Amino acid sequence: MDNQQLYDEIPSLDLADFTSGDPARKAAFVQALGNAFNNIGFVAVKNHGLTDELTKNLYDSVQEFFKADDAVKKKYEHPELNGQRGYVGKGRERAKGATVADLKEFYHIGQPEPVGDMPANVLPEEYPNFGKYTIETYRTLENTGRQLLRAIAIYLELPENYFDDKVSNGDSILRALHYFPLDPVTTPDGAVRAAAHGDINLITLLMGASADGLEVLRRDGKWIAITALPDQIIVNVGDMLDRLTNHKLKSTIHQVVNPPREKMATSRYSIPFFMHPRGDMDLTCLESCIDAEHPKLYTDMTAGEFLNERLIELGLKK
Repeated sequence: MDNQQLYDEIPSLDLADFTSGDPARKAAFVQALGNAFNNIGFVAVKNHGLTDELTKNLYDSVQEFFKADDAVKKKYEHPELNGQRGYVGKGRERAKGATVADLKEFYHIGQPEPVGDMPANVLPEEYPNFGKYTIETYRTLENTGRQLLRAIAIYLELPENYFDDKVSNGDSILRALHYFPLDPVTTPDGAVRAAAHGDINLITLLMGASADGLEVLRRDGKWIAITALPDQIIVNVGDMLDRLTNHKLKSTIHQVVNPPREKMATSRYSIPFFMHPRGDMDLTCLESCIDAEHPKLYTDMTAGEFLNERLIELGLKK
């Protein structure tokens, strides 16, 4: 049963309700998460495992790296990795369907202990703290994501650990993003920090401190600002989870708007964690999400095939 409603703001949840061991609190968390993901595809979550100290150390180390000269940053650019590890320079990525590149540069951290043919991380030797704190954050948010996927599995009436083996050694990415200062005069027409897009992955976990400027497109066509308290992370549905659930859980279009003119000359830092399964996960729509009112929307494909298609669309892969 779809319980469709229009939210003026995204719901706030406490992950401690899910991990508390109290069946009633756990069930209430599952239902609230499912309802939000069935409607707007976004929630704010506290008790997510990131400490204030780690968050501060992480942001300090990320800012330090992005202040480096371009020559230093370029040392860690590996085009052959299709933007999946290391530094990705200005103007490299554009949103699907966008004609101008997003106004950003970023750095990608993947599995700390890669298996099989997964690439190893590329870490800047000049900035050891950057590698230290991004990897610690990666491990923390991967664990948080695993808990959230267990709640999603219960909501979908799947075994609680349905996603566990699928995300084990998955293609998850921590993205340290720098939206560089903009000159209102020379910024290309139509260029924004992050054009309207849906995320590729299962779920995205975004540290709340960086939600300023983030907007989500409501079902009635209205953009609503996403606000998060300092102790919250923002969690949203990605396209892979949308496909798996035949759009029962909704990957909602969102964007990062340019700041007001008087703030354009300032930097903005943002650190999302994109939770991906391994490439061999089957994204065929779950039978339980298909019925007469909800016919099957998507063709069958694996997560790897879908990721490959999207990287080409984003201009990161030829």
